[in-house]
Amino acid sequence: MSELIDRFAPDFTLPTVAGTRFSLSDWRGQPIVLAFWSATCAWSRRADVMLVYRQLKWTPRGVRIVAVASHSDEPAKQILLEAETRGLKFPIALDATQSVARQYGVTIAPSFFVVDALGLIRYAGAADDATPEQPRPTRMYLDDAVNAVLESQYVPVPTSPPSGCPFPGLSRD
Repeated sequence: MSELIDRFAPDFTLPTVAGTRFSLSDWRGQPIVLAFWSATCAWSRRADVMLVYRQLKWTPRGVRIVAVASHSDEPAKQILLEAETRGLKFPIALDATQSVARQYGVTIAPSFFVVDALGLIRYAGAADDATPEQPRPTRMYLDDAVNAVLESQYVPVPTSPPSGCPFPGLSRD
C-alpha cells in the first residue's frame, strides 16, 4: 500500500449496494476517504462508528467517503443490511472479484486511503493505532491525514499497518 503514496489513485467503476454505479473519477476535485470494508468484520464495525460521526464533520468541509466491499463471501443483501443497521450514509461499492482491492494492495478490512483533491493518495493504512493487543487508540491516523489534506499540508504519518480481518483469497506478500 505504501508504494501508492503520492501517486494518482487508481480509478475504478463498480456497482453499489444501492443499485447504482460508482466511479472514483466522478469525485475528482474533492478529498476522498476510501474505506475497504467488510460486513462481517468486527474491526469494520468499529471503524463504521467513527466514520458515521466523521462524515457529519467532514461533509461540510467537502470530504467524501466511499466504502469498497471486497469480501468475496459477503452477498450484496448482507452488505445492504449491515450498512442500514450501522447507519452508513456513504456509497458502498461492490468489489466481488476483488479487482480493486488488488489494485490498491489491500488484504485486510478495514483499510483506508485518503485521496486529495488532485487525485493523489496521501495516506494508506489504519484509522488509528488500535490493535488486538492495544484496543484503545492513542493516535487517530485517519483524522490526521484528512486534516493535513484539508490544510494542504503533508500528512505526518502517510502509512500505517491496518488491523482487522483478512479478505478471503487475498494475502499479504
